Amino acid sequence: MRGVGRRAAEAASGAGDNPRMTSASSGTTRIAQGGKSVYGAPLGILMLDARFPRIPGDMGNATTWPFPVLYRVVSGATPEKVVLQGARGLLPAFLDAAHDLVSLGAEAITTNCGFLSLFQVELARALPVPVVTSAIMQVPWVQSTLPPGRRAGIVTASGASLTTAHLAAAGAPVDTPVCGTENGKEFFRVLVKAEKTDMDIALAEQDILDAGRCLVTRHPEVGAIVLECTNMPPYSAALQAATGLPVYDIYSMITWFHAGLRPRAFQR
Repeated sequence: MRGVGRRAAEAASGAGDNPRMTSASSGTTRIAQGGKSVYGAPLGILMLDARFPRIPGDMGNATTWPFPVLYRVVSGATPEKVVLQGARGLLPAFLDAAHDLVSLGAEAITTNCGFLSLFQVELARALPVPVVTSAIMQVPWVQSTLPPGRRAGIVTASGASLTTAHLAAAGAPVDTPVCGTENGKEFFRVLVKAEKTDMDIALAEQDILDAGRCLVTRHPEVGAIVLECTNMPPYSAALQAATGLPVYDIYSMITWFHAGLRPRAFQR
């Protein structure tokens, strides 16, 4: 049982991500099995090309994650191009970057913008590993948890830009209630329009709260909120407190996703 406990502890701590070790019959030789460039970080994240602050909780801040991740910036894929221009012409660059992450050792791929749901089918077909492109893929799951008459709603960086095509690509109902931050004072102009490289965090949070209140005021049937934008998790707790509703974001989705890549090994 001590050996089983040790293996469980190693798996839980990430030691299971080390090159596989085998022993010769004599028990004196150990052989490390390779095949990857990087070990211990099974999740690869495709990042937009941006320079705004990424505070803890933001997908692009590595301290957000309770496990190691691999990052790859997709050159030229600015938030404005992806959010406001429908990511036109960017699929080849995302495919190349995703293949680079897989060649490094990523065992699953995700992206740094919910609007990239448009590429879910293409990326999943082209890659040999699982892919989740958008936090709004959670909408059907969240919807299924709610009582009759209640719906999941979305808070997004840009309500005007989140189309039925984005929703359908994520498997969400195309009539899902949506409210955006584009009329706010800080979040949209910093993170999407790139008007400056500093950010007033209190103002950005207020923009998220205002969008959430707008959502539930316009759609009182909303019983849970899904945050489209991967920069919004720093404000999820405040939004939950302000609305009294469950709030789901890219952090909730990716921690679930990663749990399948490295299931917890329980001691027996």
